[in-house]
Amino acid sequence: MGIPKAVTIAGSDSGGGAGIQADLKTFQELGVFGMSAITAITAQNTLGVQGVYPIPVEAIVQQIDSIESDLRPDAIKTGMLFSAEIIGAISERVIRYQMKNLVIDPVMIAKGGAPLLQEEAVTAMKEQLIPLAKVITPNIPEAEVLTDRKIHTLEERREAAKRLHDLGAEFVVMKGGHDQSDRLIDLLYDGEHFYEWESRRLQTKHTHGTGCTFAAAITASLAKGSSVVEAVETAKIFIHAAIEDELGIGEGHGPTNHWAYRKRHEVVL
Repeated sequence: MGIPKAVTIAGSDSGGGAGIQADLKTFQELGVFGMSAITAITAQNTLGVQGVYPIPVEAIVQQIDSIESDLRPDAIKTGMLFSAEIIGAISERVIRYQMKNLVIDPVMIAKGGAPLLQEEAVTAMKEQLIPLAKVITPNIPEAEVLTDRKIHTLEERREAAKRLHDLGAEFVVMKGGHDQSDRLIDLLYDGEHFYEWESRRLQTKHTHGTGCTFAAAITASLAKGSSVVEAVETAKIFIHAAIEDELGIGEGHGPTNHWAYRKRHEVVL
């Protein structure tokens, strides 16, 4: 198989806790060579997003072309895609290059509440990108937008997973972090069966980049040849360690600890 490689197509987080930076750190910690195609530059820190500057579509496409022509990835992750035009261009490249193991983290809103996806881009994501996905990893607010319905109960989360699967995603991971219960339950739906992981909710404000990191961990495991169930299990362990062993930096929603997993486990590279 050689060296496993993964590419993240996402926005840059100047604060280093989310986006491209979080993805590359996660790839590295899990023994995967990481590459990137940057879709937007954000000025942000733990207190919020101060500015968003989209990259021209032709520049995004050229980054993907350069990677595909020389360093074909074993898995691909998308994060902040910002506009319908960007989503359309990326979808076309996924099809053209027959890119495999696409993991979609449907980034829509930053921790501080700043919108990171234009409204018209939601339709493009549903119609063009999600049908190409191996895995999609929405949190509850993102799933509400994508399914156009409110989600309050576990059964409603299961129904949302089925609707997202109907849009074309092969596997749907419904994250439970935005639920208010003491126990956190994440769901995985493969079109026939549900898998559930229950864990203790960690009380901390240092959760910036959790969605990016979780999806990146899934992507890294898929690049290494893991099944989706195995990849989600690894990602769960990785993100739990990253939140529990908090760094405690920043005045707002601080970043997670990307090297916590490696310190706790001997990772076979």
